[in-house]
Amino acid sequence: MLSGRKSKLKLALSRGAMVGIVVVVIIVIAVGAYAALAGSTSTVTSSTTSSSSQTTPTTSASSPTTTASSQSSSSSSSSAVGSTSSSSQSSSSSSQSTSSSSISSSSSASNSTGSPFHQQLVIDDWTWFVSGTDANELYINSELPWPNSLAYTVYQSLVTVNETAQFSNGNIQYLPGLATGWNVSSDGTTYTFNLRQNVKFSTGNPFNAYQAWMELYGLYYLTANSSTWMESYPLFNMNSSNFGPATMAMINQSGLINPSQQALNVMMNSSWPIYVTGPYTLVFHLANPFIFFPGVLVVYDGLMFDTQWLMDHGGFGTPTSYNSYFNQHPIPGTGPYVVTQISENNFVSFTQSPTYWGDSLTPTQLALQPLWDPGHAKNVIVYNKPDDIARYTDLSTGAAQISTIETQDFNLITTNPQYSYFVNPAWNGEVALMGLNVNLYPTNITDVRLAIVHAINYTNLYSAGYGQNMTPYVGPEYPAWSQYYDLGKFKPYDYNLTLAMQYLKEANITSMPTFTFRTVSGCAVCASAAQIIQADLAQIGITVNIVVLSSGQYYSGTYGTFKTNVANAQAIGQISFVNGGFGWGPATLTPADYWVTFVSNTSVWGNWAGYSNPIVQKCVNAFTSTANASLIQGLCTAAQAQLQKDAPYAWIGTFGLWGVAGGSLAWKSSVVKSFFVDPVWTGQTTDPFFNTVIFAS
Repeated sequence: MLSGRKSKLKLALSRGAMVGIVVVVIIVIAVGAYAALAGSTSTVTSSTTSSSSQTTPTTSASSPTTTASSQSSSSSSSSAVGSTSSSSQSSSSSSQSTSSSSISSSSSASNSTGSPFHQQLVIDDWTWFVSGTDANELYINSELPWPNSLAYTVYQSLVTVNETAQFSNGNIQYLPGLATGWNVSSDGTTYTFNLRQNVKFSTGNPFNAYQAWMELYGLYYLTANSSTWMESYPLFNMNSSNFGPATMAMINQSGLINPSQQALNVMMNSSWPIYVTGPYTLVFHLANPFIFFPGVLVVYDGLMFDTQWLMDHGGFGTPTSYNSYFNQHPIPGTGPYVVTQISENNFVSFTQSPTYWGDSLTPTQLALQPLWDPGHAKNVIVYNKPDDIARYTDLSTGAAQISTIETQDFNLITTNPQYSYFVNPAWNGEVALMGLNVNLYPTNITDVRLAIVHAINYTNLYSAGYGQNMTPYVGPEYPAWSQYYDLGKFKPYDYNLTLAMQYLKEANITSMPTFTFRTVSGCAVCASAAQIIQADLAQIGITVNIVVLSSGQYYSGTYGTFKTNVANAQAIGQISFVNGGFGWGPATLTPADYWVTFVSNTSVWGNWAGYSNPIVQKCVNAFTSTANASLIQGLCTAAQAQLQKDAPYAWIGTFGLWGVAGGSLAWKSSVVKSFFVDPVWTGQTTDPFFNTVIFAS
């Protein structure tokens, strides 16, 4: 069982031959109108200036605006949520009507939005939930289950995000979700969330602060009371919390619907970092200010489930043995769908929840928050079909309406005008990077690492390795967080053999050993990219042995915390694609995420280079210790300069397509009009949020 960040097989994406972008019109969210929808709170926590051509959101009065980089101004290089890149040479392929591809049932006007409604939607996925967790939501602290087709469809989050702005304009804006709003104390350490009332789980149990409190402390318990239990962030001082089996047993006797006074005394104990002040008020007291705290609650730990039902069905389990009943019997959520059947390694079937609280939302309300959509299909089946041709066949015959198509067959999509496919915006956070082990000879020599990053022909790597499906970037931050991205305005490492040879000469190595380059099997673009880098390094006299391992071999006993990676330097080898060569998406929607992941000496998962530097660590620590955005930016500017000098990673690029190595989500334009996807760029799931799928007819 992994704690903290986990070894998820997130996939590298590649762009293929794009010949046009068809932008599906989506109503842009206005927060003033959204506040009316949120209703019960007087505090508006996210705002936008109406006179601006772009939204400029804030997380609180004291927090900085979070807007995309200047790349967002180029509409030709990005696509909005639900936008498509058409495989047609014309700007519209929807006129290519193919009646054979229509969904099995006829449309009707029974949906509240007036959009076409169908009995069944079928999605062909490329993989099953990884690591044997199936659909067990108890693993969310380990960023599992992944890919999670239950996210937002079954489980809804305390905080949501303006996905329209994020994907179409690059603006990241936190919005109320199951919490109608939140207040922040003047010192930035206390967040008080007002929870939405009259919301029920699909079991009929009410959603309330007691349910949320128990879920969060249960997740804390399952990490063996780790101080960084919430997505690797050192947010809370848990020393005063006396939570464990005895507390759970006492509350189990009381229940969470109408807790006993004894249970309430525990849950309302304000000396604990998370406590309630009433049935619909949840308070988080942070150890230090973290101005992006709501972004931690957009996915994973922010997803709410029916803890009372969980307790009625055996409870959480233990830190070493999670309750496996929930692998095949998912914990109920508040979302628009419920799971009706799981056939392991085969499919998950869903049907619309008869008790969904959002069924009465109007089209205007859903335009303000489309993630709450009740759905446009009565039943949904998400299949696991590892064979790419089988997925393409299903798509072409109409057996599936959305399929993931991989590299080897993606030309079948790009060359056929009836298909569309999902294109990432240029500022997306799905990244590829290569760790250079700073704890193993000779990559422990800075000049050797600098030689490597300048010996790679990135232009050729993008073309021959990734099919032109890559955009250069300067890590660790990804471009969406423009206020924290590439501070110092450094250029990506360039291909310069002369400079590479000069660095290698200055390293003064008399006998260059053969390098070990670890990657994961089952990823065509990973293998191709590794071979290209192998050839590039050969030009400067570095011999590279590519070691292709199964995912089990790659991760087992090798990678983990920063300390684990340092201790396992020999096993890791000199070079390794982070995550084996598959892409990496964030675990939270905050600019701190990749700093605490890739370059921190407290990293719980992801620091493949085993890198730590005190100047860089000051930046990492600042994110979760001050509300002064200017101070964070100053420290991170110095950190960025240090990283460029130290070169612990080759920042390869951000991916152009969605969710699978070398391919993307594909559909027929005559069948599917639009949908929304994961706000953390496949960090949570590669599947579309199927409740948001709008049919074309």
